[in-house]
Amino acid sequence: MGKYFGTDGFRGKAGKVLKAEHAFKTGQFLGWYYKKKHNGEPAKIVIGKDTRRSSYMYENALAAGITSTGSDAYLLHVTTTPCVSYITRTEGFDCGVMISASHNPYFDNGIKLMNNEGEKMDDDLQNELEKFIDGEPAELESAVEDAIGRTIDFYTGRNRYIGYLTGLATRSFENYKIALDCSNGAAWMIGPAVFNALGAKTYVINDAPDGLNINMNCGSTHLESLKAYVKENKMDVGFAFDGDADRCLAVDENGDEVNGDKIMYICSKWMKKNGLLPSNTVVTTIMSNFGLYKALDKEGIEYEKTAVGDRYVYENMKEFDHMIGGEQSGHVIFRKYAHTGDGLITAIMLMSVLIDTKLPLSA
Repeated sequence: MGKYFGTDGFRGKAGKVLKAEHAFKTGQFLGWYYKKKHNGEPAKIVIGKDTRRSSYMYENALAAGITSTGSDAYLLHVTTTPCVSYITRTEGFDCGVMISASHNPYFDNGIKLMNNEGEKMDDDLQNELEKFIDGEPAELESAVEDAIGRTIDFYTGRNRYIGYLTGLATRSFENYKIALDCSNGAAWMIGPAVFNALGAKTYVINDAPDGLNINMNCGSTHLESLKAYVKENKMDVGFAFDGDADRCLAVDENGDEVNGDKIMYICSKWMKKNGLLPSNTVVTTIMSNFGLYKALDKEGIEYEKTAVGDRYVYENMKEFDHMIGGEQSGHVIFRKYAHTGDGLITAIMLMSVLIDTKLPLSA
């Protein structure tokens, strides 16, 4: 834990704790650092943001900082954290930056940094960045004339991510009535695009972001509206995302919650049956419910426990080559497909189980 950057980035009240100058200096440092690694050639840094009003301010500040040092900023605009992770690792970027405070209210915001593999940034590099934010060194050399970096619209990156997600589904979602609660956040366009492409009868709520209503009585931290919608409209299943869509919780056909622990149990059981769980292990945190461990014991599936935080879950998965892990809150990582929690991949995997088993989620 650094002075500014914690386990999930630099987060705080927009304009008070996290200021525009913090974003500018972060952009400066990243542009300078990776350009230096390339012996003076411009670095490529990709930026995504959620729907908070302040996210636009930080996006502009980051891009200004990056380009001022002679590196290039690629803007995905409104997209999800896992989209930034995927694009960073597959499109040759030096690092990725996501502007989001995840499930927090609109007046908070954050900066999440990712390395070139789409994983959370190393602590050592973040510590160097913190020193620069605090004035060491006092300033970095600015690029001039044609050495100033470029800011590039990169909407196509989002489309590539949507294509990637649709390719993960084992079968069509045709004839399934699926409700999505997009939390007025980053998934509001991508989520429906994916489920429509997969043939689902897609019904969407909380998909009208106005900059101030992200996570407001909706999404994965407020399931009440999704539960009611699923039950009243006889949906087969509902999925709720948080503001940056790195987590997902489900609602079964009866309107009952299916949390991250149950999702991991359902998916790991199916993965084992289909030869997709080579280490026969699920990585959990110390916050997981005892009932999960009893259920895994019954299936002969082993488990590991880490400290709270998807960062620690992923580090354990990577070190010991485990394929599934996560948190009760809905951060679930399928390491074969993503280097971070991905709410949409979680929903797709859960749908794959339902379609393959021909069972309702409540079974």
